[in-house]
Amino acid sequence: MSDLKFFIRPANNLDIPSIKKVVFTSLMEYGLIPDEFGKDNDLNDIEKNYFERNGFFGVLIEADSSQVIGTFGLFPARYPVCELRKMYLSKPFRGQGLGKVLMEAAIKHATDMHFQKLILETVSPLKEAIALYKSYGFIEITPAIINKRVDQAYELNLQNPILR
Repeated sequence: MSDLKFFIRPANNLDIPSIKKVVFTSLMEYGLIPDEFGKDNDLNDIEKNYFERNGFFGVLIEADSSQVIGTFGLFPARYPVCELRKMYLSKPFRGQGLGKVLMEAAIKHATDMHFQKLILETVSPLKEAIALYKSYGFIEITPAIINKRVDQAYELNLQNPILR
């Protein structure tokens, strides 16, 4: 990892423009279209859609600049299951081990919140992310819906997570 220092903190609604920039730019880099009022509607009110529902949304911050460079959300599905959403990292910071930092923070927060299973939906072009999920023990399951933004789904039993 580079010499820069990073930390994760809970997001709030003041972070929404920075979060959308990371998420939407990442989606477009993979040829995917952001859907601000559909699939990505949860980003329009982080506090309501995550924290008020007993979930969590974290942002990875570059300490020197306070810039949001990564994101992840834990959205309660049906207890004891939560969904990992919006885990993205700005392109200049990829390949430095920060995806693992995000994944381990997500697993730790989900475990600390007493969830027993973490699920996620993804799409084939996100090959690096899929490899990361599998390296942490996520197992492929059948997605509830298949579309341009979802063609794969995974789950992780949080009672036996693989931490790196």
